[in-house]
Order: sequence, then structure tokens, then C-alpha cells
Amino acid sequence: MLERMDERMKEGSELGEQRVLIDNLADILVIVAYFLLVIGVGLWSMLRTNRGTVGGYFLAGRNMVWWPVGASLFASNIGSGHFVGLAGTGAASGLAVAGFEWNALFVVLLLGWLFVPVYLTAGVITMPQYLRKRFGGHRIRLYLSVLSLFLYIFTKISVDMFSGAVFIQQALGWNIYASVIALLGITMIYTVTGGLAALMYTDTVQTFVILAGAFILSGYAFHEVGGYSGLFDKYLGAVTSLTVSKDPAIGNISSTCYQPRPDSYHLLRDPVTGDLPWPALLLGLTIVSGWYWCSDQVIVQRCLAGKNLTHIKAGCILCGYLKLMPMFLMVMPGMISRILYPDEVACVVPEVCKRVCGTEVGCSNIAYPQLVVRLMPNGLRGLMLAVMLAALMSSLASIFNSSSTLFTMDIYTRLRPRAGDRELLIVGRLWVVFIVAVSVAWLPVVQAAQGGQLFDYIQSVSSYLAPPVSAVFVLALFVPRVNEKGAFWGLVGGLLMGLARLIPEVFFGSGSCVRPSACPALLCRVHYLYFAIVLFICSGLLTLVVSLCSAPIPQKHLHRLVFSLRHSKEEREDLDADELQSPTPVQNGYQEHAVVIEDVQSPAPSLLRRCLLWFCGMGKSGPGSPPPTSEEEAATERRLEDISEDPGWVRVVNLNALLMMTVAVFLWGFYA
Repeated sequence: MLERMDERMKEGSELGEQRVLIDNLADILVIVAYFLLVIGVGLWSMLRTNRGTVGGYFLAGRNMVWWPVGASLFASNIGSGHFVGLAGTGAASGLAVAGFEWNALFVVLLLGWLFVPVYLTAGVITMPQYLRKRFGGHRIRLYLSVLSLFLYIFTKISVDMFSGAVFIQQALGWNIYASVIALLGITMIYTVTGGLAALMYTDTVQTFVILAGAFILSGYAFHEVGGYSGLFDKYLGAVTSLTVSKDPAIGNISSTCYQPRPDSYHLLRDPVTGDLPWPALLLGLTIVSGWYWCSDQVIVQRCLAGKNLTHIKAGCILCGYLKLMPMFLMVMPGMISRILYPDEVACVVPEVCKRVCGTEVGCSNIAYPQLVVRLMPNGLRGLMLAVMLAALMSSLASIFNSSSTLFTMDIYTRLRPRAGDRELLIVGRLWVVFIVAVSVAWLPVVQAAQGGQLFDYIQSVSSYLAPPVSAVFVLALFVPRVNEKGAFWGLVGGLLMGLARLIPEVFFGSGSCVRPSACPALLCRVHYLYFAIVLFICSGLLTLVVSLCSAPIPQKHLHRLVFSLRHSKEEREDLDADELQSPTPVQNGYQEHAVVIEDVQSPAPSLLRRCLLWFCGMGKSGPGSPPPTSEEEAATERRLEDISEDPGWVRVVNLNALLMMTVAVFLWGFYA
């Protein structure tokens, strides 16, 4: 028995080493062509868009039509973490993880129909800026800015970087650090130079690349397994043949650790014993998704770039339709990968997993990369690598741009309230460089945290930190009685509760079926989505109680800042109006610091300097452009804050939204 075990473990080791490297001419040409396409689109967007103002750089001039808005929403959300994480969790536990994607179909409609109208009439660029206008003071805006930057660096960036590193390691065999640094460098270049318009146009191109490549791979995978019926016939029998460890403390591993779950084909699972209990999936996930889709800077910034409210709603609908795809393009292919390669993807013996993918916890994260390197022919394999690079760079670029916006407009302007346009643009670009440096420094931590828990990691951290923010935004928009004191203490109380759960879980670790975590059940055994529900309710109640026990905000300060007053024509008196005022004019929906960046009295710059300034988007806003009059400024501001819609197009988008919800309800019921 031991000799056979040694032989099987040797075979497992060889499987882990036999990688199909993307080193042929066809694959390389496809990858090079893809990068040239992305660079070309970025240069084209640089030529046709205004990047020399804060509004042009951060909000694409608020002139984007519906299809790039929808494509950018989808591409910003679907990173390499989805390909690796969704496919890996699908391989490990079946269909239920697709509920994270299909839940977004409903929440993205809340964004377009309820939240964005208020953000537009408020005339804001960032979400902390909205809370500053809504409540006044500085502490809430600063708290949210710092929390958002923390979440960007330690969850979103880390997850995307780890996922991309897993794919590159499996597909190329390159050094992970060199590969990721190169990707971050390319992403940083077109983020720094192009601004949001470049991101949204490249996002649109990359959305088509992502979908095309994923469709092709899904076709190969379903063909290999015998079609849709073959998947459901074979998945429950996809079990590794290596189930005995040489470690005497482990020995024979229980079948519950390597057998697929009996409820693998169901979205809605037991409320107590399920790995994704259905009440938590329907309620807790909606709370966390509400934070991500309705108040997270990365997502909302794409909507604020839409040319009007109807285009924004249509973009949300397009994004919702695209979110139907991950079940069939990522989750099911992940399950197929387990069927085809059970000894690697479904490994359970720690020493075997260590040889296969470098971690003892499990190797389900390699499910999607294994399909790519083993199923795809030359050329198409290169296309799939391009797809993964597209997803990785799109997601990272979105985070870089949005974090740059948050830091520049919400933190740096507090330190330098009279900073000029040029200074703000330079600081925004330098912040991107800083984010890249922190991301590279974070690589060892990400690599050490790998193995089977990647998707749970990002969702659990969000569940511990995001519900208080979600509660405050919901109350801020829909309950005018809520004030600054209530919102602040609701956020602080919720943060303390979340940290009380997060810190023990990080300290004890999440463990695995073979080696369970030692974290006390009272602290760590409640499902993180159930905890999100409790945290949301407690934070909301604390916010309401403190608000009711303190003075309300007069209505004159709330016009067009809450949903019930979004159509108000009354003049709004901003809280802390003296600090919000600026001696400079308003353009592109916010206060500009300089219309023409170059000093007209300075000597003419050299040709090299002019080229460099153009490349970085800091050339003149227009040769000989006269400053706008006060009437023009007022007209521009009214246009940007206008939420009126054409009744005919309103019916079109409403019918499409209803159709999308009908499709989503049917799919939920079919796979429930």
C-alpha cells in the first residue's frame, strides 16, 4: 500500500511539474497583438479626450455613452480574481458561488435607479465627498477615504495580483515577481497617462476580449467533458486518488474532505450546514454587494462619467446582462477542471498539494489555468493569457485611478486646500506609483495566503468592514433625519464590531478540512455573511439612535442630497459652506483650480517638454481658450446635475430592467 502511495505521489509531483509553457510563436504573436491593441486604444483616447483638468482625468468629462459605461462596470468588476476565484470555488464546492454574480444583477439596478440620481444632483466626484456634503465636517469623509484605500490595497489589489500570479506561474513558468511587476508597470503607464477616459475605452475593448476568450475556453471544456449533461453526470465522482498522508498526525483523510458536496448543483443551500446558507446568500450578500456596487468609488466613478441619467441606467442594465455569464464561463469550467484533473485540482493530501501548486491547503485555485494550458491549442492559448492579463490590468487600473481620485480629492486637498490643477494632477499620478510600490511589497504576504481560501478571503474581509458603510449610505440617502453624529458613531461602532471578528480570524487562520482552525467557535464559526447581516443592523440602529438623540440637519442643507429631495429646485446651503467654497470656477462638475495649466507669462517650453506634458495629460486645455464666463459656468453645472430624462427612453430602460430581473429570477429558480 505504501509503495503504491509513493508511486501515486510521484505521479502527482510529475503532474505538477508538467506545465505547457506559452513559448511558441503563435501564442507570443497573439499576446503582442493584444498589447498593441490596448496601447493603440489608450493613445487614441489620449488624443480625443481632455486629460488636462481634474474632471477630464478623473471623470472622463462626464460624456460617456451607455455601452462603454456598462462595459467598464463589468470589466472593472471582473478581474483575474474572478477567473481564478470563481472557477476555484466552483471546482471545490459547485454552483453556489455563482450567487455572488447573480445577486449583482439586482443591486446594480439599485445603483442606477436609486443611488446615482442623488450622486448626480449632489454634484460630487467621490463618495467621501458626498458624505461631506450630506453631513458636514471632516471626520466621516476622512474615515471613508482611509477605509477605502485600506480595502483597495489589502483586498482588491492583493486578490488580483495573486490571481494573476497563479495564472502566470501555471501558464508561463516565469518568476512571479518579475511577471507581476511588469504587468503593474504597463497598467500604471496607461492609468497615469490616460485618466478615466482611457480606462473606460480600454475596458470596453478588454470586455470583448474577456468574453471572447472565455466563450472559446468554455466550448473546449464542455466538449472535453461530454457537454452540459456530462458535467452534471461526472462532477460528483470527481475525486482524487491520493487520500493518505505520510504525516502520522493526518493519516487517512476523511471522505468529507475530498468528496464533492451533495448539494453541489444547488444555489440555495441549508441555512445551518451549508457552506453558503441561503438566507446569508440572499440577505447578507445583498448588504455587502450594496456597499460594493452602490457606494464603492471604483464602480460609482464609472457611472458618474455617463453623459446623462438614461445612459447610466442603460449602462447598468448592460452590466447586469453581462453578469449572467460568469456561471457558464467561470464556475462551470472550474467544475469541469476538477473532473478532468482530479489529482491536481482536487488534491487533499498536504504534501501532494505542496508539490502541485506550492501550498498545503489545496489547489482548487489552479482549476482555470489548468484548462488553459492543457486544452487550448497554440494561438488560442495565447489569447486566453491575453484575457487574463486584460482582466488583471483592467481591474488594477480601475483601482489605481479610483484610489488616486480618493487620495487627491479627499485627503491631499485637506493638506493643501489651495493646490493648483497641475499639482493635483501630479499628486494623483504619483499616488498611482506609490500604490504600485505597496502592491509589489505586498506580494510575499499574498503568496503566503494562497490556497483554496482566496474568494472567501475577499468576501469575508468585506463582510467584516463594509456593512457599516453600506448602512450609513442607505440611511444618508433615504432618511433625512440622520445627522453627522449618528453616521460617525454608527461607522465607528460597526468598525469595532468588525475588527472584533476579523482580528481573531486573521490570528488563528481559516484552516482547512484536514487541519481545522483553532479559532474559538463563538468568534469564528458564524458564517461571515450572517455576521454581515448582524453588523448592518447594529450599525444602522446605532446611527438612528444617536441621530434621534441629537439635533437634526435643517432641510435647507439637504436639497438634492437625499432621495426624497432629488428633484428639489430650492437653493441648497452647503454645510461648512465657507470651507467648501473656492475662489476658482466650476468646470466638469467640480471646482477647478486652473483652466489653463501653463503659466502664460513663463517662457515657451522646449519640444521635448511639450511632448512630455502632452503624454502626461498636462498640456494646455486648448490653445487660446478664454476662461468661461460665470453664466457658462452656471449652465455647465446645471447640465451636469440634471437628472431629467426623455419619457420614451425611460420606458425603454425600465422595460429592459424588468426583463433582466425576470431572467435573473428564472435562473435563480432553475438552479435553486
